[in-house]
Amino acid sequence: MKTITDYLAEYAAYHRDRRNVATHLIGIPMIVIALQILLSRPQWVVADYPLSPAVIVAILAGLFYLKLDFFLGVVMAILLALTVWLGHSVAVLDTSLYLSWGIGLFVVGWIFQFIGHYFEGRKPAFVDDIMGLAVGPLFVVAEVVFMLGGKRQLHQDIEARFS
Repeated sequence: MKTITDYLAEYAAYHRDRRNVATHLIGIPMIVIALQILLSRPQWVVADYPLSPAVIVAILAGLFYLKLDFFLGVVMAILLALTVWLGHSVAVLDTSLYLSWGIGLFVVGWIFQFIGHYFEGRKPAFVDDIMGLAVGPLFVVAEVVFMLGGKRQLHQDIEARFS
C-alpha cells in the first residue's frame, strides 16, 4: 500500500503553482460539503442516530485517512464529522433549498478547481488516478498544517521528491 508521502507527493505533482493550491483551499472544501449535503438524504434512524450515505462515506474516508497518518486522520475525521452534521442540517430543508445548496456548492467548488488548474497548466490529478478524488481533501488539510508549521518531516519528504 502507498504511504501518505506517496499519495501526497503524487497529488502535489499536479499542484505546484501556489494559485492552484489557493483555489483548492476553497474549492475542495466546497465540494466535500456539497457531497455530504447531497448524500445526507435519505436518512434512517439506527440506535437513535441518523444514518445516511454521508455517514457511511465519512466513516470509510476517515478510516482511510487514519490508516495513512494518525494525526491528519484525526483532523480529517473531525472535519468529516462536521460536514456530516452540516449535511444533515441542510438535508432537512425544503428539497429546493437542499438541492440548491448541494448542487450550488458542488458547481462553484469545481469552478475554483478548474481555475486553479488553468493557472497550473496541468489537468487535475484524478484524471490520471481516481484516488486523487480521495486524496484532495487530505492534501488541503496537509497544506494548512504545513502552513502552520506542523508535520515538517512529512512536508520535507514530499518536497524532496521535487528537488
